[in-house]
Amino acid sequence: MIWLSVVGFLVAAVAAGLIVRWGREHAAVYGDNMPQRFHLGHVPRLGGAALVLGTAVGWALGVLQSTHWGDPGSLRLDYWVVGWLLVVLPAAVGGIAEDLTQRLSVRYRLTLTGVSGALAVGLSGLSLPRMGLPWLDAVLAAAPWLGLAIVVLAVAGLPHAFNIIDGYNGLAGMVALIVCLALAHVALQVGDRALAALLVSTAAATGGFLVWNYPRGMLFAGDGGAYVWGVVIAMASISLVQRNADVSPWFPMLLLIYPVWETVFSIYRKAVRGVSPGVADALHFHQLIYRRIVRGVFHDDESRRVLMRNNRTSPYLWGFTLLTVVPAVLFWNNTPLLMAFCGLFVVSYVMAYLAIVRFKVPNWLRH
Repeated sequence: MIWLSVVGFLVAAVAAGLIVRWGREHAAVYGDNMPQRFHLGHVPRLGGAALVLGTAVGWALGVLQSTHWGDPGSLRLDYWVVGWLLVVLPAAVGGIAEDLTQRLSVRYRLTLTGVSGALAVGLSGLSLPRMGLPWLDAVLAAAPWLGLAIVVLAVAGLPHAFNIIDGYNGLAGMVALIVCLALAHVALQVGDRALAALLVSTAAATGGFLVWNYPRGMLFAGDGGAYVWGVVIAMASISLVQRNADVSPWFPMLLLIYPVWETVFSIYRKAVRGVSPGVADALHFHQLIYRRIVRGVFHDDESRRVLMRNNRTSPYLWGFTLLTVVPAVLFWNNTPLLMAFCGLFVVSYVMAYLAIVRFKVPNWLRH
């Protein structure tokens, strides 16, 4: 796995560097008046392309190692990995097309991630076999199509959840890296080395992208990067539960509760105001932290000042993510505790959001 990680990291880092060097012209397409824009200058949004390349090369190397080189790492990777790549492709292409043109509507992007969800069921045979509660498991057993529908919904929806939290340097990328490593850790605990290898390779490619994204902000993941993270992590989460009966289905739910709840809460607050969920705004949790918790930075250069303040926002959310990742990893087979932590996160999020909106944030949280 170390060899796969090194190669995936280097390929993604080199590809990202080339995009930074030659891809600045396309960045001018992204308008200065976008509400979710918190940087100055034109920054390429094609980090997703580097991420796809690094991940694909890492996975392909794993398949070659297993099929042609005697499988020294006992990864048991085979040509089924090609099916995973085909599942990722529609969402990734749609995201990268949007990053290049800024003309692909939310409807078309959601359709493409939905195609990825359908392929996850058709090509990879993914289905949710249980939900951790006897009565819900009975419903799934009586109506197996519900398990398939949940897979399609997860694979189609999680990419957009990652896209929502992709607002500041290092935010979505670090969350994805942490989640991938947490999933890989539990996969190794239950002996699923194949799935762990795919996740570690994805985390390594994400690290190669982060070299250029944080803290310098020279490259953004864009929709393409968010969609790759969402599809891969959704597939890995469902596959881990499907292939290993010891893993609670609430383990990946707690791991991903931050981007998932951010999306649900965003839809709710927009619906209350009569606004379409597809309309971008600047009222997400991470944006409020930027505006009302992170103090202003004094610097003669305005772009440098904005960059420094941007970089100070992400660590708040990294810590917020670890508050769910740590208990998820510790209690990955304990459904009641995992459900309790999910509920605790939802309550904590809403309380924190309301505190920020009402200017009741403690002074010790301001930097």
